[in-house]
Amino acid sequence: MTVRGALLTAVAALLLAACGGGSPLTVGNMSSEPQTGEPKGGAYPSSEKPASIAESNPFALPSGQPSGGREVIPNPSRAEVMQTGPVAEMSWGRADAPVTLIKYASLTCPYCKLFHATVFPELKRTYIDTGKVRFIIREFPIGKTSGNATIALRCAPPEKYLDLYGRFLSQQASWVSQEVRLDPIYAVAKQVGLSRERFDSCLKDEKLIDGLKWVKDRGRTLGVIGTPNFFLQNKLVKKVLTWPELRDTIEAELASPVAAAGTGKS
Repeated sequence: MTVRGALLTAVAALLLAACGGGSPLTVGNMSSEPQTGEPKGGAYPSSEKPASIAESNPFALPSGQPSGGREVIPNPSRAEVMQTGPVAEMSWGRADAPVTLIKYASLTCPYCKLFHATVFPELKRTYIDTGKVRFIIREFPIGKTSGNATIALRCAPPEKYLDLYGRFLSQQASWVSQEVRLDPIYAVAKQVGLSRERFDSCLKDEKLIDGLKWVKDRGRTLGVIGTPNFFLQNKLVKKVLTWPELRDTIEAELASPVAAAGTGKS
């Protein structure tokens, strides 16, 4: 294998690992219990060895029993899925839309990037902008680099969130690395007007960090094990959705009696 080929293979493995749900939540200076053998630690370790970049399958864990022993609600109700915590829900579309789609995403995940580039534009045009679907993004950062980028994402003004979210995904090659590099992360964040002072301040914002930790921990409790995972209404989908799959599923939901009543159809 050539040097270039080996480098591309390593980068691919790193990005694929970024979609697995087995790593601890490490945004800012917080971490939850270690899973699948990863060490505990903050976002800026000085002596910790880099974690393995071996590919992990986020869909291989037994249902209801994620590593680490976290309790999982096997069949969450709509109310349980829609429960919110300390940070505001980031959503687009009518609040009373008949169908709700929630995406759990990590900014370092290539499949989240693929969905945002190829599926989201159709979803927005066909269902969100027409009032049929409320779309929610919930942060599920996997790894320290994703955790710090997630803080920057939440640090930007809410009206800039979706713009910055898309920039982080489309520019993954410029900032995703095995070790945390804050300058490249900030280089993306400043594109929407975030100052370095604000960026550095948010990385130390314990209230924000605790709120993001709640979002990820709650996702685990609901059965989320990797990214992207989706909730369509209260149904958990642990796979990457193509546009035809998502369209057909949404149409089936819209045709249900409950959704039809919400749209005014008889």
